[in-house]
Amino acid sequence: MSTSFQRPILGLLLGGALLTASCSKENLAPSSPTPAAAPAPQNAVAVNGVMLQGFYWDVPISNTQGTWWQVLGSKAAEFSTAGFTAVWLPPAYKGGSVYDVGYGVYDRYDLGEFNQKGTVPTRYGTLAQLQSAITALHGRGIQVYEDMVMNHLTSADAQEQFSYNGTNYNVYTSFTYPGRGNTYSTFKWHYYNFNGTQQAPNNGWYQWNAWDFQPYANGDAYDNLLGSEIRYADVNQRTETKNWGNWITTKLSLDGYRLDATKHIQTSFVNEWLDAVKGTSGRFAVSEAWFRNLSDLNNYASATGGRTSLFDVPLHYTFQDMSSGNGAWDMRGLQFAGFTEANGPLSVSFVDNHDTDQQGGGLYSPVINLKMLAYAYILTREKGYPCVFYKDYYNYNLGTQISRLMQIRKANAYGSAYEYTSVDDADYYAYSRAGDSTHKGLMMILNDGSSARTKGITSPFKSATLTDKTGNYSGTITTDANGYGNFPVQARSYSVWVPN
Repeated sequence: MSTSFQRPILGLLLGGALLTASCSKENLAPSSPTPAAAPAPQNAVAVNGVMLQGFYWDVPISNTQGTWWQVLGSKAAEFSTAGFTAVWLPPAYKGGSVYDVGYGVYDRYDLGEFNQKGTVPTRYGTLAQLQSAITALHGRGIQVYEDMVMNHLTSADAQEQFSYNGTNYNVYTSFTYPGRGNTYSTFKWHYYNFNGTQQAPNNGWYQWNAWDFQPYANGDAYDNLLGSEIRYADVNQRTETKNWGNWITTKLSLDGYRLDATKHIQTSFVNEWLDAVKGTSGRFAVSEAWFRNLSDLNNYASATGGRTSLFDVPLHYTFQDMSSGNGAWDMRGLQFAGFTEANGPLSVSFVDNHDTDQQGGGLYSPVINLKMLAYAYILTREKGYPCVFYKDYYNYNLGTQISRLMQIRKANAYGSAYEYTSVDDADYYAYSRAGDSTHKGLMMILNDGSSARTKGITSPFKSATLTDKTGNYSGTITTDANGYGNFPVQARSYSVWVPN
């Protein structure tokens, strides 16, 4: 899908951002036993909203603040004050042990309620603690999105022996859930519910059913990711997974979903699940379809028919290129960048997440240098629904700066957007929002160079006095009757100039 930069784009509200009409101008380019959690807010996205990824790999099982669910619940007021409008929770169901981070799914109906795999709580806590955290978040007007892992199961209860096409198998594919029994669901999983399992020597695969689909996108998308691969070519597994989706939505009063590893799931089933579970409810959905190639991500957006937003993976890698260049990268690469520019209403922009930050992981690609320039970019952008990584905000001590940008987003990031293609250079990048009748707009400047920079720009702000609301540059600047002014920025820094 392509975007014409000179064509007006009708304003619409989707994905947490108000997208208003763009226009061109001279040298500017537009751009069960336990009670349910408290009821969810009515709208699953907010104008100029910001999502928080509320976890990272290997969060503490418990600490002085309690379990992870208790940590998140205790921070509900803090999240709201900072400007977060939604929190993405980690997989809340039982994995193979208390140490499992949730992606090694064992029982999707055990939310920390049953004694299975040597533990009642999940890594993150008990069902009661989870529901208490959701109640606290909803009480502050914060929506809650759950991580939905539907591709596979792991850590079966028993082995099964069977023959298929003359081959004998003895594999762990029997999931009978002795600790939960038939509570919530009577469905049990056996070898015929899967296409294969990753239990062969050297981490290889045993396969007895055809994979649900053939690889595509030059082999980047394929069925067999890990564990025992669920067979969605069969109606029984499709029905059960849709039933589970509706059950957990009600049980936790969810406002939305993050769908895990969808390029490894039959796309027709992803669409079927979204129609059956998300439907026309107004709940939000974003899918992790990890395509680094923008054309592949655009194709996936078409294949899913606008049912789900998508994480802007190409933009993340653009930020990583900027980080790796550490001053040598050409900042003009930020112009009209990523899926966010190509399909803003369906884009969730992010800088880093649990996978890109996980050292030794398959998607390890951290944005280490100049990270706040990337956050300034996504949090002032006209397009896209920004997602902030918990570890960036807290563990890496960027919270004060990110929160300030979120406040600027809430107060000023409105109106038509402009890319300054004839102003930008290898170090200096400018982008503005014109504002509207009740919001004053902004001029964002990024600089990855080793020296402070100033450039003359014809801005949307005529005869105005502006202040850098980030506090990174002191003093004020003024523009003339045509909006022309000199916009400075410190070395390796960012500024957001706002009319007083």
